[in-house]
Order: sequence, then C-alpha cells, then structure tokens
Amino acid sequence: MTTPWADPACPRDDRVEALLTEMTLEEKLAQLGSAWQGVERVSGNVAPMQDAFDRHSDFAAASKDGLGHLTRPFGTKPVEPTDGVRRLTALQRDLMHNTRLGIPAIAHEECLTGFTAYRATVFPAALAWAAAFDPSLVERMAHAIGTSMSQVGVHQGLSPVLDVVRDYRWGRVEETLGEDPYLVATTGTAYVRGLESAGIIATLKHFAGYSASTAARNHAPVSMGRREITDVILPPFEMAIRDGGARSVMNSYADVDGVPAGADPWLLTQLLREEWGFEGTVVSDYWSIAFLRTMHRIAATDGEAGARALEAGIDVELPDTLCYGEPLAELVRSGQVSEGVVDRAVRRVLRQKAELGLLDADYTPDIPADEAVDLDPPAHRAIARQLAEQSIVLLDNPDEKLPLASDIPSIALVGPCADDANAFFGCYSFPNHVLPHHSGYDNGIEAHSLLDALAREFPGTRIAYEQGCPVKDTDRSGFDAAVAAAREAEVCVAVVGDRAGLFGRGTSGEGCDAEDLSLPGVQSELVEALLDTGTPVVLLVVSGRPYALGAYTGRVAAAVQAFFPGEEGGPALAGVLSGRVTPSGKLPVQIPRAPGGQPGTYLHAPLGGNSQGVSNLDPTPAFPFGHGLSYTTFAYTDLTLSTTDLPTDGEVEISCHIRNTGDRPGTEVVQLYTADPIAHLPRPVTQLTGFARVHLTPGQERQVTFRLHADRLAYTGADLRRIVEPGDITVMIGASSTDVRLRGAVNLTGPVRTVGHDRVLHTPASVS
Repeated sequence: MTTPWADPACPRDDRVEALLTEMTLEEKLAQLGSAWQGVERVSGNVAPMQDAFDRHSDFAAASKDGLGHLTRPFGTKPVEPTDGVRRLTALQRDLMHNTRLGIPAIAHEECLTGFTAYRATVFPAALAWAAAFDPSLVERMAHAIGTSMSQVGVHQGLSPVLDVVRDYRWGRVEETLGEDPYLVATTGTAYVRGLESAGIIATLKHFAGYSASTAARNHAPVSMGRREITDVILPPFEMAIRDGGARSVMNSYADVDGVPAGADPWLLTQLLREEWGFEGTVVSDYWSIAFLRTMHRIAATDGEAGARALEAGIDVELPDTLCYGEPLAELVRSGQVSEGVVDRAVRRVLRQKAELGLLDADYTPDIPADEAVDLDPPAHRAIARQLAEQSIVLLDNPDEKLPLASDIPSIALVGPCADDANAFFGCYSFPNHVLPHHSGYDNGIEAHSLLDALAREFPGTRIAYEQGCPVKDTDRSGFDAAVAAAREAEVCVAVVGDRAGLFGRGTSGEGCDAEDLSLPGVQSELVEALLDTGTPVVLLVVSGRPYALGAYTGRVAAAVQAFFPGEEGGPALAGVLSGRVTPSGKLPVQIPRAPGGQPGTYLHAPLGGNSQGVSNLDPTPAFPFGHGLSYTTFAYTDLTLSTTDLPTDGEVEISCHIRNTGDRPGTEVVQLYTADPIAHLPRPVTQLTGFARVHLTPGQERQVTFRLHADRLAYTGADLRRIVEPGDITVMIGASSTDVRLRGAVNLTGPVRTVGHDRVLHTPASVS
C-alpha cells in the first residue's frame, strides 16, 4: 500500500504534512542539509574559503538520515556526461534504499554561462546577455541550458545573478546584467522563465545588496540605505519572482547597513515572503551560514549560526551541512530553537520535492542515457553564436575603418586575448572554473580563438600574430615583436582585456576585484606602443568589466567591446570585423573615461554627475550606458504621446518612427528614458524605462510604441512608502542614455498614490 505522502493523487500539502508527521528531528534537519561529494579531490578553491570548511566525510555518514541537496555532481570535476549520469543515479539510489524514508535529494548545479559541466555549451557571460538587449533570446538560451541539466538528472540551477552593478571594480561584474534595474529585471526574468520552462528550479542571487560593497571588494560591507536598496537593488528580484516564477532565492554574503543578509528576517521573511508572497525555498550561498560565525562574528557556535539563519528564513544550507545538522539539533532539543521553525523550512523543501516528483512512489532516478548524451548540440551552439553576435558593441568608428575590406592584404593581430579561446569564457564556465584544478583535460568543447576565426574569415589575408604581453603580468619582452608586426601591416587589431578566474587567479571573476579601471598588467603600455607605430589600430576589448578607454578615444581607428562572448565568440568577433555581422549590441554598463574616481554609474541624481565649480573630478564616461554603433544609420521621427495629462494611476502610449537610413540591414535598440525634474526627493537625471530591438532593411521604417504605466514612475519616499506623485515627467527616446533623438513631456495628475507589490513592473513595447 502506498503511503499518503508518496501518492501523487493526494494534494501536495497533504502529502507534505503526512511525511512531516512521520519524520524524526534528525530526518527533518537532514532535509535542510546538503552534501558535496568529490570536492575533497579538488586542488584549489572554487568557492570562497572552501579550504577552511572542507570535510572529508563519507556519503553514508552525511546522508544516514536523508539529504536535502546533492551539490554539483557534474560541476566538481571533469566527468563524461554518461558517467556523470551513472554516478548521480547511484547517489540517488543510495538515498532511496539506505535511508528509512527513502527520499531522493535535489541535485543542483551552477549554470551562469551554461550548464557548468564538462562538454556542455559555454554561452556568453551574463553581461553579454544584457548587452544584447534581447530578453526573448536569453529566454531561449536558458531553456536550452535547462534541457541539458534536466537530461542528466539535475533539478536546480544556481542562476541568474540579479545584482545591479554599482562599482565596476567589483570582480563579479561579469556575472551581472548591468547597472540598470529595469534591464537587469527584464533580462533576468526572461532567463528565469527559460530555465523554469525546462523544469529546472531557478535560483535568484545574491539576495540582496552584494554588488554595492565598500571599495568593490568581494564580501565587503555594504553602506546602503533602505531607499536605495528598494529602488535599485530589489526590483529585479521582485520581477523574477512575480513575473518569472522563480522558485528559489540565494542569500548574499554581504551585510547591508550592518545586518548580514543571511540573518536578516526583514529581508528573508517580511519582505520576501509576507510582502512578495514568495513560496519557494531560500538556499544559503556556499558556507554563508558558517560565515555568520567565522566572518560576521554574530554567532559563537555553528549551532547559533544555524539558528540565526533558520529563524531569519534560510531553508537549506549549501554546499555541505555544517550548521543545520547536529549543532542545530542540540539547540532544538534544549528548547532554545523552536521545532516549529524547523518544520517551516522542511515544508518548503518537501513541497519542492513533491513538485519535482521526487516523493512519488514510482519515482526512479534512472535516466535513459548512453554515449550519445550531447551537452553541446548544434542547436545550443546556434543560440550561443546568435547571442555572441548580438552582444558585441561597436564603441567608436570615426573613420569607418570597420568593417575591414575583404581583400585587405595584411592584419597584425596583437594582444594577450587574441589567440586564447578561454579568453572568451566567464569565471563560472567549466573551462575557467573547474578545469584549472585538473590537469590532462582539454576544454571538452570546440572553441576557436580570434586568430583561428580571422584566418577563416579572411582566407586571402596575411595575418601576423604576436601576443605582446600577458594579461596580468608585467612582462614587456614581447613589445618589440608586436610593434614590428603592426608597422608592417595594413591595420593592427589589438585584442586586450581579461582572463576570468577565481580569488585572484584571474583579472575578472569572483574574488578578482580591481584597484582601478586601467587595463590589467602592462596592456595599456602595449596599446600606446601600437598607436605610436602610425598603423591604424582597431582596439578590441574582451573583458568581464568595463575598463577606462578615455585615453584612446580619438586615437584608435575603431573600438569594439565584447563581454566574454562564449564558445562562439571567435567567429562572432571575426564576423563583426569583416562586416558579415552588423553590430547591434548596446552597453549595459558605461565605459569610464578615466581609471579612477569610482564608483559611479549612469543611474545617479544631479549631484552624481559632473559638478563643475564644486568638484574638480569629472565622472563623465567615455561611452555612456546604452551606447552602441552600427554599420548603418537610423533616423528617429514623429514622437507621439496618446496623452500629455497622465493620471497617477493611468497609462500613456509613446510612439515614434525609426528608419534605416544606411545601405545595409541593421538592428537598432530603441531606448525609452524618463526623468522627474522636480520631485519630493532627488531622482536620477535619466533612467531606462523601456526598450525594443528593431531590425530594419535599408530604407525600411517601422513604428515603435511603448505602453508606459504611471506605476513605472514610482519611487520610494522619505517615509519608505513607494509613491507615484503628480508633476511633470520628461520622456526621451534615443539610441543611448545621452543620445536622445526625441523628447516630450507628460504631466502626472491627481493625488499621490502609494503602490505595492501588485504595481506594474514592465513597459511593454510593440513594433509595427
């Protein structure tokens, strides 16, 4: 006879209650824990302070009462997909046959640039998704990632990162979706929809405030008030939960205004659950519960750290069970922690297991898999190629040196990122995240460096390659050869930027924070030496953060920015250089003019801009948010507003025409910005409110219409209520945050309105 909790015909919550009643305290706590098998064989950290917490316990001991999560069964070491399936199946069978209740675990993996597994597609980094300004394509990519994960028995993905960039020096900028809350929200929500549509639980991180750390240092405190966190940091999480259906949230390591996120009941319970209605699970970032004791120093023991986190609202401890096991059990037995708080978290975990089918009597971990398992199929590579192409940003092209002529006789290809396919991968890609700790393996996927791709793109051209210098070190011994190659060439393509890594092993990535925004190592000196040759220099930056390029504006023949474009990055960049691909990417972060004067993003109040006569420092960027050129040109005309008097609960349609005035097809990202010139509190001088990608053939004209609800103009007042207040609003449409082509105004009328979680979060755009 099937027990009630194993009967899929019973209501989910009834099944959960039946199982909860059956459980001992130890079995309950086991569902809130995790185990990371195989991590002891890793040489070098892939998570912060991993070496301080590693325990070499065997799986039987770790799972004797059951287990909530299996940590990274594919993402810990190189494993052939079929072998990984067999290993994961064996672990699940062990749980089902060797524990009293036989409940399988949720298997989770990283999936920021694709499924972080050997032989899986390496898609562009998240910052590149944002540069494409194409949420629908990001949704397709995420669905593809989810299908690969589901195919091999994984249930949950630790992505997307919804941290809004506040300081470009932060090492994890590459993992973000840029510096604008609306761009982050819409792109991140699209990713969530795609992953969840494949049956994979999407995990929003890092909740919340992590990206605003002091001096951009990883894990540093965050000095941020409630208004800023509400208006800038939280909207992407809110949209991804409400409109995307995200089923999990991961806490931030940081403390905000002195309160660690992992022990903040306002954030994890009052806001997330009581106000937003979130019903999924909150999982800890790796070892963040133990960090409450070791780093934040707000708990004297592991048990106290576990109690603080559990009571605040963290349901599952990852990646291993340090604080939610016996140390917490002792506090429950002594009455210091209520078993009701334990039950609250266990219910949430069991609900997800029921939704995943893991509680069903006929569940089997067996997955039809053989040597034909393909985690990098052609369809996924096609998406990776399209996203890479759409994400590349043409910054400057004053003399129209790009695209290069197909019959150009010679190209000097110089720079540390020119002949290294791994330069196109983010820090959470398997080749850069895991493989450096395992010798004797290739990348497991096909990926071409720019040198290889250019040779294919320009078969009749002599290409002279010189590295010039390393990415990070100060070795200048290659300068002379690089300069000589540039002098003898028709054009020099200088490929500079980052190498993603972890905890100081790279120049971009987790724990790879920057002192300033100069190009790493001696790359700036290399660029100057190349410019001194007199040969036209095309500056191509492949990086995970924006670097200061003001010293080169007006001096390089052209400038191109690529944010870690993934395994198809080489062909995509070669296509942009040749003109086979017309660039359409737009900057999701500004490109600074000077390397110092941080932090600063485009989203600032009047005093955050250039204050002549007040400060001698000018934060004006070299290239603004939303900037990106094309090989064709676009004209904006005919701004039309359906009304100029907009009630504070009303909606206005804002339309314009856009025409391709050049001689080749192209895609423009039409951007809608708004400003509140006179408000109760200082407001951003301009803020992205909507956008639309529009493809046009030469001479073609189309109409773009934005449907703007007054709720989209709400902000948090001094009393911490989110309000829409009457007054004039400036409406701007253009090609970037500073390249405004059309300008109008609406007058918000009526009373001040207080809005909540049910407010309109999106600005729909249509193209006709």
